[in-house]
Amino acid sequence: MKLVAGLGNPGPEYVWSRHNAGWLALDFFTAKASLGEPRTKFNGAFWPSSNVLGENVAFLKPYTYMNLSGKSVAEAARYFDVAPPDILVVFDDVAIPFGTLRYRSKGSAGGQRGMISVLGALDTLDVPRLRIGMGSPPPSYDIKDWILGMMPKEQRDAWPDIETLAWDVMSRWLRGSGGEGFTLKMGGD
Repeated sequence: MKLVAGLGNPGPEYVWSRHNAGWLALDFFTAKASLGEPRTKFNGAFWPSSNVLGENVAFLKPYTYMNLSGKSVAEAARYFDVAPPDILVVFDDVAIPFGTLRYRSKGSAGGQRGMISVLGALDTLDVPRLRIGMGSPPPSYDIKDWILGMMPKEQRDAWPDIETLAWDVMSRWLRGSGGEGFTLKMGGD
């Protein structure tokens, strides 16, 4: 079994925030796979293991807030005995331009606190991740305000393209064809 965890924050004020990119991608994955409504389990929204692209995959959106996501992810991983390399974590990254997605099979959290929590709770750096670029704030902008701020309309309008790229990344990961890592960009640049 594999587990896909999308990181974000609960609450209507965060729905279209940059920090909820992982949740938004997970919503797309579960809708595209016709998985229906989630259960509340592992301190989050949980979709039980289903056949997705030929693999048994469960999906999880931790309700623990971003900085404590590891608690939820580790609980689900332990319960189902899912090894860290079989967990894909999806989250936002302000160090990557909007429209760019980066997959890595392992490595540091790059300062993203949700991923720091996941790596700490699983006690390994060998956790695949999909980083969705949100772009850096302008120089005078506070980083916290930026990541918790709402995506502008042009980014929300482009979000279906991001979802398609994210699905492609997840598909490659499920097939084992992601290797150590790769980058995808909107428009194929």
